[in-house]
Amino acid sequence: MLTGKKIASRQEAFALLNCSRLPARLNTSEVSVLLGFQEHDIAVLVGEKLLVPLGKPAANSPKYFAATEVVSYCEDSSWLSQATKAIARHWETKNRARQSN
Repeated sequence: MLTGKKIASRQEAFALLNCSRLPARLNTSEVSVLLGFQEHDIAVLVGEKLLVPLGKPAANSPKYFAATEVVSYCEDSSWLSQATKAIARHWETKNRARQSN
C-alpha cells in the first residue's frame, strides 16, 4: 500500500481503488483519489470542516484521515454535493481576487 507516499501515477491510483482492504489511515493523496477531487482540493475541504484529519495535526504537518469516514463520504451524495460546492466557491473567490488585481 502507498500510505505515507503521494500517488504518483494512474497505475498507483487504480491499485488503491482496486484494493480489497484499505489501510485504516489515508493520506491526502489517497483521499483525493477515493473522493475524486484534486489533491490540492483536500486542504480546502479541511478548511471548510468537511473533512476532519485524525488527531490535531499542526497546520504544516501531513494530514491523515480515517478510511471508514472517507468511504462513507463516497456513498453520501449530499456530502459530495456540499464538498463540490465548497471547492467551486473557493476557486471562484480566488479567481475573482486575481482578476481584481
